[in-house]
Amino acid sequence: MSAAPRLSATYFLDVLSSWCHWAEPAWQALRQRYGDAVSFQWKIALMDPAGIPANRGQCDWFYRRSGVITRANHRLSSAWLVEGVRDYSAPNLVAEAARDLGADDDRARLAMAHAAMVEGRRVDQIILAARIAALATGLDADLLAAHAATDAVRRRVKETTDEFVQLGATQRPTFVLENDIGDRAVLSGFHGVDPLAAAIDALLSDSQAYASWEVHFGSTPP
Repeated sequence: MSAAPRLSATYFLDVLSSWCHWAEPAWQALRQRYGDAVSFQWKIALMDPAGIPANRGQCDWFYRRSGVITRANHRLSSAWLVEGVRDYSAPNLVAEAARDLGADDDRARLAMAHAAMVEGRRVDQIILAARIAALATGLDADLLAAHAATDAVRRRVKETTDEFVQLGATQRPTFVLENDIGDRAVLSGFHGVDPLAAAIDALLSDSQAYASWEVHFGSTPP
């Protein structure tokens, strides 16, 4: 029987955040590198509607900038953006609802992010987002859409967004790394694997050192 993970990694995201899109390879690489040694989870942190681009031209400008900074090998599309719409919580609600219905991995949220930002498809309505997520997960689209619209799902998304705000973070993605001795690292706005892996290694090393001390000298002073 394997020991419980000594570290948890929580990824705060918005499905339509382009920086979260660029951070996905790092998140997946970390999961492959550390496996069961780290407990990985993601939580929704809704973007402030004020931070949504006002139009497609503005959105394209942000995408070009982030593409250059990340040395991306593909361009993002702003065609998902609907003029005048400021509420894009729909794909986030659908991602959260999919977990309740058994798709508790990354498939739903990644499918919607790809459909919107790479293919330029609309996801501003729950039913539109649910149809995309349903194809990726095998869930029933109507059932998924109905559950995404429930007060329970909306409340949970609000709670995780509030949790993100309470961290003092302002950027998505934000990664919260915590080991079993109470150390915590909050990396907000990072999208590359190297700084995240370095922080995880440091936290695991300290946790293992504490465990070794306890084996030889006990957990309480004389």
